[in-house]
Amino acid sequence: MRLTTKGRFAVTAMIDLSLRQHDGPVTLAGISERQKISLSYLEQLFGKLRRHQIVASVRGPGGGYSLAKPMESVSVADIIHAVDEPMDATNCGGMGNCHGEQHPCMTHHLWTTLNTRMLDYLKGVTLAELVAQQNHPEAAVVKDERPARRLRRSVAEALAA
Repeated sequence: MRLTTKGRFAVTAMIDLSLRQHDGPVTLAGISERQKISLSYLEQLFGKLRRHQIVASVRGPGGGYSLAKPMESVSVADIIHAVDEPMDATNCGGMGNCHGEQHPCMTHHLWTTLNTRMLDYLKGVTLAELVAQQNHPEAAVVKDERPARRLRRSVAEALAA
């Protein structure tokens, strides 16, 4: 699975917005300038974020965007999902017909387990944590406290299933 520019830009823009919204609505032109993201691309992304009720827009002079809900309740998975970013490491879209066959390929369970773990991780990282990390770069976003051996065993179990 590869996170595309769309997902990366959406998360980056949301961090920028969250850092600056205390002064009022944040303009996309400002985000565009600070983050070096095309204004038209941001307009597309924020249209999707607005439709998913992650951001709210204010029209007119002094207008722009602000968060529609507390940043503690917005996960990275919410942002990525809102901009239609696929989070699937399988070649079959999770259908199990990886090569047009009636059964999954030999690595299907590996990739579906990876999908589940990635989604769980991204659901666990909030916008508030990413903002805090910007204020204190030495702070980790989310630590995986599981021992490496346990993680390897889980992957081996997933492959055996």
